[in-house]
Amino acid sequence: MTTLAAIASLIILGYSAFYVIMCAQFPFGHCCRCEGGGKLYSPFSRKVFRLCPRCEGTGRRVRIGRRVYEYLRGEYKAGNR
Repeated sequence: MTTLAAIASLIILGYSAFYVIMCAQFPFGHCCRCEGGGKLYSPFSRKVFRLCPRCEGTGRRVRIGRRVYEYLRGEYKAGNR
């Protein structure tokens, strides 16, 4: 039972390290609402669209891990002034 817990914790630690590296290298991900297109189409016609309000038409959004990193960095800088 101990080895199973050790393996599970290593997998979680590895995934966490991978996510931190991904957030550092690629801070933006695809917008979930418009699926990275930047446009929301009408259900009746593919010709009528509007810009996605969540990503403001860019098709990208900031990853959650990057937001956490920026928040912690801002708190660190504010505390060291």
